[in-house]
Amino acid sequence: MIIGVGIDVAEIERFGAALGRTPQLAERLFLERELLLPGGGRRGIASLAARFAAKEALAKALGAPGGLLWTDAEVCVEDSGRPRLEVRGTVAARAAELGVRSWHVSLSHDAGVASAVVIAEG
Repeated sequence: MIIGVGIDVAEIERFGAALGRTPQLAERLFLERELLLPGGGRRGIASLAARFAAKEALAKALGAPGGLLWTDAEVCVEDSGRPRLEVRGTVAARAAELGVRSWHVSLSHDAGVASAVVIAEG
């Protein structure tokens, strides 16, 4: 059963400018391992913007309650390259309240825009 669906878009240039103006913003939004590519290099702005959109979409799928911590939702990458979500803390607690058992996530970026869709399934 689908419990919630969220979608979000982020303008890549605007997101990059926000990260540039506020260097500690990346630490508030992402875990260190989210900032890195599987090979250890730094992830690009378009990829980070898509991950931010996924976190926004996740919050929407949960009904956009206050008090969720950005770093309690992690966008991971499977060996196949497929994105997946890992949740803990505030996000896991809200998901448990709603009966969420699994997540589906899709990320994209093109033409200056990053987007994400998240489906919470119970």
